[in-house]
Amino acid sequence: MTELQKGRPADTTGRLDREIRVYDYLDNLGIEYMRVDHDPADTMEVCAEIDKVLGSLICKNLFLCNRQKTNFYLLMIPGDKKFKTKELSKQINSARLSFADPEDMLKYLDIEPGSVSVMGLMNDKDNVVQLLVDEDVKNSEFVGCHPCVNTSSLKIKASDIFEKYLPAVGHEPIEVKLLGED
Repeated sequence: MTELQKGRPADTTGRLDREIRVYDYLDNLGIEYMRVDHDPADTMEVCAEIDKVLGSLICKNLFLCNRQKTNFYLLMIPGDKKFKTKELSKQINSARLSFADPEDMLKYLDIEPGSVSVMGLMNDKDNVVQLLVDEDVKNSEFVGCHPCVNTSSLKIKASDIFEKYLPAVGHEPIEVKLLGED
């Protein structure tokens, strides 16, 4: 894992287009961010190590849908909270939530499994995906997220996500309160 860097990488050789588009978008909005490059972050344990370097909230991003696949959701919750489908379903009035297919993730967010991030909403031009944010994420100082790839992670002020980025991408979050208890 490399050390924390300010802003975009100086050399973008070998990086995916979807990652570069995130840096371009954030830079155009004037949003400052810190970045760390690392091996693929495919477990919460690896993410915990990354977040120690970032010094930010571990955020789980889950891409969900209803059974009919007519409603899609991106849920941001703290990494240490357990996700209870029933608890969330009640709050958003949608029964039978499950994880959405990787094809839908790619279609709507231009993201592949393991790289799910609020940054993918910039690719959802038709506002198909509804953002759901746990109150603990919304009230945090910083949010850690992937730039649409799981080999880099960003540290961004939560206020910049909610006051600059989301309005720019045309997504209004719905705040939820998940207890994550049995």
